[in-house]
Amino acid sequence: MSREHLVILGAGPGGYTAAFLAADRGMKVTLVDAQKSPGGVCLHKGCIPSKALLHVAGNINESRLAKEWGVDFGDPTIDLDRLRNWKEGVLLKMSGGLTMLCKQRGVNYIHGSAAFKDSHTITVSGRDPLEFDHCILATGSRPALPKLFQEGGPRIMDSTAALTLTDIPQRLLVVGGGYIGLEMGSVYAALGSRVCVVEMTNELLPSVDRDLVRPLQGKLSKAFEAIHLNTLVTSVVAEENSVSVIMKSGEETVEETFDRILVSVGRCPNSDAIGLNNTEVELDENGFVKVDEKQKTTDSSILGIGDVVGGPMLAHKASYEARVAVEGLAGEETRPSNRTVPAVVFTDPEIAWCGLTESDARLKGEKVEIARFPWAASGRAQALGRTNGISKLVLEPGTGRVLGVGIVGHGAGELIAEGVLAIEMGATAKDLAHTIHPHPTLSETLMEAAEVFFGTATHVHKRSRK
Repeated sequence: MSREHLVILGAGPGGYTAAFLAADRGMKVTLVDAQKSPGGVCLHKGCIPSKALLHVAGNINESRLAKEWGVDFGDPTIDLDRLRNWKEGVLLKMSGGLTMLCKQRGVNYIHGSAAFKDSHTITVSGRDPLEFDHCILATGSRPALPKLFQEGGPRIMDSTAALTLTDIPQRLLVVGGGYIGLEMGSVYAALGSRVCVVEMTNELLPSVDRDLVRPLQGKLSKAFEAIHLNTLVTSVVAEENSVSVIMKSGEETVEETFDRILVSVGRCPNSDAIGLNNTEVELDENGFVKVDEKQKTTDSSILGIGDVVGGPMLAHKASYEARVAVEGLAGEETRPSNRTVPAVVFTDPEIAWCGLTESDARLKGEKVEIARFPWAASGRAQALGRTNGISKLVLEPGTGRVLGVGIVGHGAGELIAEGVLAIEMGATAKDLAHTIHPHPTLSETLMEAAEVFFGTATHVHKRSRK
């Protein structure tokens, strides 16, 4: 048997980031993944392909909006084969780049399914057992598929299957009003599907502040055929060329037929079937790996990062945790794990937030002050025809310290980083208000939100604060 200093299971953003950082510190690293090339779910089955398709959907919608500006491109035609090939080309370029980085850094990449034989040994399909000093567990997560939908046949899709673009269904039912369902529903709606969304709670994106969701929900209400809230799917029956669905809302029951169903009701950690029972690693009641603030598990030789340890299931969170884990293994002073993690919903308009939300503050009974700047007062938003936006600050009473930032609008995902930096640096509303932003840009809406707080905003009239 050969001994590797560090073995990493899972080659997603958390896994390959850990591998590269460890290799840069002189460690001998083996990276193992079931995919032929690095990238994980994010690159091959999630973040990147979905954002590529959302970019296409955005262009389609933009071409239709251009008619109002006096430019008519005509009705778009969809070449599904070329669209699939373009999307796959994006993934191929990025995975090829990661493969090259593995070689440049001397990371040994192994393609295969892995499982723990004990706390210092893994078995990889078709290979001799591999021993290690330490292992970083970065196996990620997979789409959850409730039992009700498991007998629905090939017309039932999870988020992974939806990205393959097998066809464009005439009618698509999206089960789940979270970010994945709304993003993929937006893609299919732009491509020509009549999309219905069913959500069991009384609101879309339940964890997001309502004032940020309202502009999006208003637009989706026009783009989608229907949005059913407080509604449960109680029956799914596969027909020859369709799926029959019974939905229940209160005492009312409705039966409808769809060409396909996209189920997006959450994700499950990939902590089963990898032999963790042969180690000292402990799981919580939902199957997530328990870790401390340095990403250490209850097994002294194994660390955990990313989706498999719970928390926000976001690629950038996994990458950050990879840094914490590798720094600890290298004997360096580790950075704090409770950093501000931004979240983005890549719909149109986009929604992004970080830090303390207004709704969380209310639930916790914490007093906060809110400052909002409406994009209808932004010259740049007017010029773009994108006035359905808001930039919002959640501030500490008395000090004006920025506790949270929320943005809904075009490119919100690009703007939120300033909010993250403001929170991390302990900035106040005065700091934002006194920071010169370029005009006309959407970024200056954060400055103007701070000016609204003081009653000094140029483009919104509000009494000054004493």
